[in-house]
Amino acid sequence: MKKTILIILIFLSLNVRSQQTTAYRQQPIDNNQQLNVKRNVGIVLGTEAALYVGSMTGLYYLWYAGYPQSSFHFYNDNAEWLQMDKAGHSMSSYHVGLMGYEALRLAGCDEKRSILYGGPIGFIFLTTVEVFDGLSDGWGFSWGDIAANAFGTGLFMGQQALWHEQRISMKYSYHHTQYAQYRPDLLGSNLPERMLKDYNGQTIWLSFNIKSLFMSNESRFPSWINVALGYSGDGMTGAFDNTLAHNGKTIPEFTRTRQFVLSPDIDLTRIPVNNKFLKTTLKVLSFIKFPMPAVMLDTNGDFTWHWLYF
Repeated sequence: MKKTILIILIFLSLNVRSQQTTAYRQQPIDNNQQLNVKRNVGIVLGTEAALYVGSMTGLYYLWYAGYPQSSFHFYNDNAEWLQMDKAGHSMSSYHVGLMGYEALRLAGCDEKRSILYGGPIGFIFLTTVEVFDGLSDGWGFSWGDIAANAFGTGLFMGQQALWHEQRISMKYSYHHTQYAQYRPDLLGSNLPERMLKDYNGQTIWLSFNIKSLFMSNESRFPSWINVALGYSGDGMTGAFDNTLAHNGKTIPEFTRTRQFVLSPDIDLTRIPVNNKFLKTTLKVLSFIKFPMPAVMLDTNGDFTWHWLYF
């Protein structure tokens, strides 16, 4: 996930900029407007292509160039981190596709082409990262990562094609854990690193919008109230298994545990606001699961209530 964050930030900046400059075009347009739309779409596609080339080139030199290279090979990492890394791949692919779609819609591109051209961008970017992994001696091309990327892209494109909106969104949350202190090299030595590297503290969510899924448009039920299902892992001080010592220091024995979380949520994109800046801010923050009470079930069979779960 630490490699894909570069891609997310790039498309996040593209999405914010496009929201600040234009809006969806719903009305018929004349020939002059049509030319402007074609120009805007061309600019967006060209910008995305430039971002793709630039970010992949930068990622290669910043991340891969310092490691030994090899012939293309595969690597089965499906058992790593209790699949939390796969959940992160799905979320990354989902949101980059969403941002690519919205950039095209805001440029005036029609719905069908925006889904077709913008939706797969996350999958394309992350597949390139997998190819880099496949050519690096320390990693390898992972079919599990590809499947996770495809899930995220499919979740976005399927909903947009079927409903023309996102009724189920993928979200992220983080809370501090005790584990990074034992493996700061692997799990992070400061807060920004831990938010990306410590899978024990991350929860990846599927957030379901109640009104759009289960009620009519005439219902007075608030459109911004969601219910979210989260997945997380705990007790991990290594990718596949835990070591009991590192750099000469003893590490306590922790039980690796899967955790399933149920919590109410807020869809920030559906809160009715008129202020353009506030609306953009809520949109940017919408990938974060809103802290709320939650109930957790883990694979030890234990239920835990949290008054406020991050």
